[in-house]
Amino acid sequence: MSIRRRTYGALVMAAALALVTACGSGGGSGSDAAGGATTWWHNGTQDPLKSVWERAAAAYEKAHPGAKLDVVPIQNEQFPTKVPLALQSDNPPGVYFNQGGGLLATQAGSGRVADITDRTKSWIKDLGPAAQGWASDGKQYGVPYASHVVGFWYRKDLFAKAGITKAPATMDELESAVNALKAAGTVPIALGGKDRWPDAFYYNYFAVRECSVETLKSSVAKAKFTDQCFTRAGQDVIDLIALKPFQPGFNGTPAQQGTGSSAGMVAAGQAAMELQGDWNPGVMQGLTADPAYKAELGWFPFPSIAGAAGDPSVALGGGDGFSCTLKQADACVDLLKYLTSAEVQTDLISSGAATIPVNPAAEAAIKDPVVKEVFTYNSRASYVQVYFDVALPTAAGQALNDAVANLFAGQGDAGSVARAVNSAG
Repeated sequence: MSIRRRTYGALVMAAALALVTACGSGGGSGSDAAGGATTWWHNGTQDPLKSVWERAAAAYEKAHPGAKLDVVPIQNEQFPTKVPLALQSDNPPGVYFNQGGGLLATQAGSGRVADITDRTKSWIKDLGPAAQGWASDGKQYGVPYASHVVGFWYRKDLFAKAGITKAPATMDELESAVNALKAAGTVPIALGGKDRWPDAFYYNYFAVRECSVETLKSSVAKAKFTDQCFTRAGQDVIDLIALKPFQPGFNGTPAQQGTGSSAGMVAAGQAAMELQGDWNPGVMQGLTADPAYKAELGWFPFPSIAGAAGDPSVALGGGDGFSCTLKQADACVDLLKYLTSAEVQTDLISSGAATIPVNPAAEAAIKDPVVKEVFTYNSRASYVQVYFDVALPTAAGQALNDAVANLFAGQGDAGSVARAVNSAG
């Protein structure tokens, strides 16, 4: 499935030139592919999301005689490289996956992303505040299809085996749980450090707990992390790593690809928990043939930090959505309207491909009690801080992820992440 998400790294120029050439000469891009079809780049490379989008494409084509979709699933981690290059080419995809925020605002600056404000104004309000994350300078540049929130997914059976009777609510309790799990011979936390963005979840959440909402908002708006709470967040990361809660070789473990990924480890009972988004159970579904893990999964919010300025009811999250390029904006918007319909939104929820729909009409499809818990937590959050690598301009977001990855590799200090953001801004 690979629903997630983060932007990282710098573009390699040799690869860039090759990809630009490939995009510009067809290769599944734009309206020239598949005989004039609208090319749709999405990140549903695994079920259940892959099948949901296949069903949606087939139903859309059936309801729109003459319409043709060239559906191209792309691994999530490839988008940070492929999208900027495609937007430089002569033949970008008509519809492409993104996560809004500063990332989308940076893309819109290319002049190749369609302003769809007028085309969506009759129905975009039905999606509520989620759609605001796909607007920039008062213009709508995309549409979300799902909202997300990050927290700890854990194995109830492994917690019980270690004598842990309740989910940790504070960092002290999390440290105690880590120690108990290690004593029981269990890897406490799985981490897909190879992909970098899972590392960033820790820094992001520590900042959310250390900083006030006002500081978070103003710092993201300025793309400057000058408040000392961001340095404290860096120290929190260093202190957590010192507990050695992760599996051996976590820096080389992928997050979502293969049974040996961090998600696969939790699904197989090889690790007790993972800090991940609400999509994680759906990812696990594509990594094991044994559904037994589902009955053992629980969820809890990121713990509070004693004495910190952050509001413990603030969540870290974001969303997934799509944008349109200029050549096929009308066809793209029509498809996006369908993808946010009750029909498709219900399929996303019922299949387990999404947890938090953007269309309220699909809420009734949430049946799993743990998923309902996640949905309720998100809906009651006093504020949802969008992942920094999406909320910030692209360069600053990439710098943050790189600096956090360096911390997990044993390089840098408490202030190095904040300094990286400030230098990039």
